[in-house]
Amino acid sequence: MKIQPFNKWGSMVAGKRSRWITIILCMALVVLLGGLFPQINSIENFGGDDLPEEVMSRQADQIMEGEFPSDSGIPLLIVWYKESGLTIDDIAVIQKLYAELEDKPLNGQVALPPFASLPPQMLMENSSVNGHSIVTPVFFDEATNTEVLKEELEKISEMTKQLIGEDPFTLNTDEGNLIARFSGPVGIAVDATDLFKSADFKLMAATVFIILVILLLIYRSPILAILPIIVVSIAFLVISPLLGAMAEFGWIDKDAQAVSIMIVLLFGAGTDYCLFLITRYRDLLDVVENKYDAINRAISESAGAIIISALTVVVGLATLSLAEFGAFQRFAIPFSFGVLITSAAVLTLLPAILAVIGRGAFWPFIPRPLSVGNEYTIGKNGKLKKPKENHRYMKKVGAIVTRHPWIIISITSVILIGLAITSTTIKYNYDLLSSFPEEMPSREGFALIEENFTAGQLAPVHVLVNSHGNDTDLKPMLENLPYVSKVDDRRMGENNAEIHLYEVELSKNPYSNEAMDDLEVMKEDLKDILSAADMPQHNYWLGGETSAQLDTKEIQLGDEKRIQPVMILIIFAVLLIYLRAILTSIQLMATVIVSFFAALGLGWLILSGLLGHDSIGSSIPLYSFVFIVALGNDYNIFMISDIWKNRKKGLSHKEAIIGGIASTGAVITSAGLILAGTFAVLTTLPIQLLVQFGVITAVGILLDTFIVRPLLVPSLLTVMGRFSYWPGKQWKK
Repeated sequence: MKIQPFNKWGSMVAGKRSRWITIILCMALVVLLGGLFPQINSIENFGGDDLPEEVMSRQADQIMEGEFPSDSGIPLLIVWYKESGLTIDDIAVIQKLYAELEDKPLNGQVALPPFASLPPQMLMENSSVNGHSIVTPVFFDEATNTEVLKEELEKISEMTKQLIGEDPFTLNTDEGNLIARFSGPVGIAVDATDLFKSADFKLMAATVFIILVILLLIYRSPILAILPIIVVSIAFLVISPLLGAMAEFGWIDKDAQAVSIMIVLLFGAGTDYCLFLITRYRDLLDVVENKYDAINRAISESAGAIIISALTVVVGLATLSLAEFGAFQRFAIPFSFGVLITSAAVLTLLPAILAVIGRGAFWPFIPRPLSVGNEYTIGKNGKLKKPKENHRYMKKVGAIVTRHPWIIISITSVILIGLAITSTTIKYNYDLLSSFPEEMPSREGFALIEENFTAGQLAPVHVLVNSHGNDTDLKPMLENLPYVSKVDDRRMGENNAEIHLYEVELSKNPYSNEAMDDLEVMKEDLKDILSAADMPQHNYWLGGETSAQLDTKEIQLGDEKRIQPVMILIIFAVLLIYLRAILTSIQLMATVIVSFFAALGLGWLILSGLLGHDSIGSSIPLYSFVFIVALGNDYNIFMISDIWKNRKKGLSHKEAIIGGIASTGAVITSAGLILAGTFAVLTTLPIQLLVQFGVITAVGILLDTFIVRPLLVPSLLTVMGRFSYWPGKQWKK
């Protein structure tokens, strides 16, 4: 922190001539990139698997594809339902549809059960016990994109309409006629893509609205409120085609959910960075006459903190690339790259715009230099008036904190640790479908399956065994397992008859945590069963939805254990290099980690107590950790930077802390409200997973803004005294 390498940066990007050059170059870059590359939202969404190929469920899928091709591919489940009960005429309609699909296969269609050639009575036997519903699959190639799948689903809908004179896919479930819904992985993928397409614009509009309202309420300047929106929007117009190019070249996979959250992140974090520079600029305009000198000094004094803050976020988010779980990996580059480009725009485009507008950016409350012995300022009418003291409220907060540090530490610690303990009561789910709206067609179809079929019929477990020539039938032994309700007859592989398939129906909901626990037990029980049958104990595979969920749980837990410590160590190293203070760097990381667990606890109380959620998505802890820890350190860096500068100016330790809280308190509070507000926008979406992420992250930012940063951190600095700077030079003073 000894050198200010940005003393000349202001004149390079925001001088009398260079300001226009900077703006023209930025706009030219937007036009050039927009013309050369596609926007990220125009790229097809990734439709592959999130699990690595070596996990058991993926290996089972590959064996199923090779040995039991009629059950391979991505299944579309067509759920048929009639409140009064299915009739032979209804079955005949289904058979006619499947006859057409046999004659004219759909794009991407790889397998189709021979329903058209079965006697109607035999097909009727596959209906639910109550006779109200039947599920018929169509299998598609895994490489088929969602746009093609959507078109093929529309074709099925039209074909069915021509057969019965009305579209059963649009009828309400309580109507007496035959109704149908698309569900299964294909139906879910198509519905999810449509959800995110409609959500992106709403999300951006709501985010911009929240930012404008908060900025207008706090700063009461319409021009200032618009400036961050303009800068971040232009940054996004650079980011979007560059990400589109990366996806088009195959360097990254486009994830609609990642893009949605990235929009929130960019506007929230980007506005924060803008405010840090704008606030410094406004303070300097009170004492500096020349606007170019003011912007140059503002950049010189704030650029280092902005860069380090952005770097902690970029590095923190980039650690997601270490994940094995595909969804985590797909978030890494868009997030970190987006923040990198946005911070660059804040340090180039924003100063140039401020240099053009000058003091007018703060209209109608225009900052003016002091006059008449620095005791008065020139008012709008030209008369002299005594100015209000800057940051007077936050100075009072700083005085209280430094006067009673142990009381503040005790109170804030009780609050944060109490909430953190609450996080241990959280229940997690691994069922993506439960995150979607209940009125979504694929979820309606799934609900019909739940209501009309037994729990295990929803998604049977595929037990695959390599018999090595041993013809022992394992069905009786599998049926004796206490958590199994039914086992279908053994099937032999088409290419390798030594591969045996048993479709096992569990007695519990296959998407529940209890079913996952049963599958863990099944792995051990299978070893005993195979040993009793004189077969190798480890030559088995478990496939199906429950097995995939269990693998998801194990992979995600492994990612958390790997990514969280790596992220902590990297951000700690960045803080240590920047601050050159070991104890302070440790306490900054410790307080942010505690605030993360407190955010989980408080977020869970809100979600379970107020919103009625009985569990949260399994991916939420890692996503929230990465955001809360990275963004939380942002605010700490800005405050600590000012404390360090005050100390170097010769102020006492307590005076430096009070000055640091005072000079950064208002802007950090504003920035925290904006960032929390932007993440809270996610709660307006009809996707439960994003609602949960938005609540927990927003709560974490608010805890950091109002408890950790203004109270706990400076109290700890006060107690540590001069050792806060150790081993830097200031600790000896």
